Amino acid sequence: MTSKSVKQGEFYELEVDSDLQQSSAYNDDLAPTNVKDRTWSKWNIAALWVGMSICVPTYTLGGVLTAYFGLSVMEALFTILIANIILLVPLTLNAYPGTKFGIPFPVLLRSSFGMIGSNFPCLIRALVACGWFGIQTMFGGLAIHLFLSAVSDGWASLGGVGEVIGFFIFWALNMYVVIRGAESIKWMETLSAPLLLLVAIGLMFWASDKVSFTELLATPASRPEDAGFMGYFLGGLTAMVGFWATLSLNIPDFSRYAKSQKDQVIGQIVGLPITMFFFAALGVVLTAASTTLVGEPISDPISLIGKIDSPFWVAVAMILIVIATLSTNTAANVVSPTNDFQNIAPKLINHTRGALLTGLIGILLMGWELLKKLGLLESDVSVEGMYSNWLLGYSSLLGPIAGIMIVDYFLIKRQHLDLVALYTKDSLYPAFNSAGLIAFAVPVLITLVALNMPALGWFYNYGWFTGAFTGAIVYFVLANMQTASATQTDALQS
Repeated sequence: MTSKSVKQGEFYELEVDSDLQQSSAYNDDLAPTNVKDRTWSKWNIAALWVGMSICVPTYTLGGVLTAYFGLSVMEALFTILIANIILLVPLTLNAYPGTKFGIPFPVLLRSSFGMIGSNFPCLIRALVACGWFGIQTMFGGLAIHLFLSAVSDGWASLGGVGEVIGFFIFWALNMYVVIRGAESIKWMETLSAPLLLLVAIGLMFWASDKVSFTELLATPASRPEDAGFMGYFLGGLTAMVGFWATLSLNIPDFSRYAKSQKDQVIGQIVGLPITMFFFAALGVVLTAASTTLVGEPISDPISLIGKIDSPFWVAVAMILIVIATLSTNTAANVVSPTNDFQNIAPKLINHTRGALLTGLIGILLMGWELLKKLGLLESDVSVEGMYSNWLLGYSSLLGPIAGIMIVDYFLIKRQHLDLVALYTKDSLYPAFNSAGLIAFAVPVLITLVALNMPALGWFYNYGWFTGAFTGAIVYFVLANMQTASATQTDALQS
């Protein structure tokens, strides 16, 4: 019996038979989404982005850019807006094959990196997601701890131990939502997005008479007076692009459920840039207002609310922060690695095992912070300081993958993929595609050299952009050489 690909309108669907059921590259969770299940409208996709963007790290981005990248408040907000408009390019382009063929990110990578080679970029994306999963789970766990402390003095006395227990309660909530599947995430995002937007708008009005917006926006930059603007701006821009560079790769994990290409494009345009700009601006305003409220500037919203002398409002605020963090974490940081780990061994790792593996690695990566909270380890490394470097570092790895994926689908494969071959070993797609692997290795090697050679420091500092363009160009050249060589061989054999 033979499986086949069937065209239905603008979509392709896979009719699976015994050949693919027995293939070691196939399982039901990695299989293309059936056309009848592609139900996400532009509003569902916009809600997905609103739900993911409203989170504690977004709130602190303005502070990160002013403190660590030498930008003024006005420059920082402008940088966040521009970065997220730029991100729409790889996001919408890499979403196209997901919508047309219904395939997730790891299966799409088999076209450009090979059936086995796809695991290299998959695991890089998965580890970045696991790191973010740990950071967000820590924020969510802290909110649960503060909520329980507001309603129980006994719990408050637990201190750091209570925070660690909160971490694991929030971890279990994430696993519950993700293991229930895509419809569960869709429901969570659609429900939480309008609620979170209303709360954010309410907070902005509430803070408006506690700060002078004119003075706030006129706050000078912390960089040296004789330093130029462009170098600091481009460094901050690269870091902000790095914030969602992760999703610009695995967006097919969500666009495979979109009703149409128009829905995925409009949904992303509506949901991403304005939400990121508005919530980062809210963070800047409330950080400034914190001096009036509690007598000191606090950039972390959870710590700020925790200092308010009203158990009722602290409890309400913490419930909202738990919802916001849960909606971000499940969609942005668990879905991708759950699929990525399955790609290694589809017959051994299914959706549930992939999700649990993601959760376990997230715990291990945040082990140092958990030990600190238990009083078993001393460290002066702050989470904000850690993820400002984290953003720059991993964007150097993700940029090349984004560039290669776009060139492969639009210029080399010309928007056509063989669905059956993507799930069949030793067929159209090789085990390792040397063009993809070399195109990824070249910018990564240059980045490593740049770290030890000041003259090439710009290549690392602007890592997502330099990596994306270098990877795209090298892949285009090598893939065309492969095609020319194959054509010549076919001509000689005929």
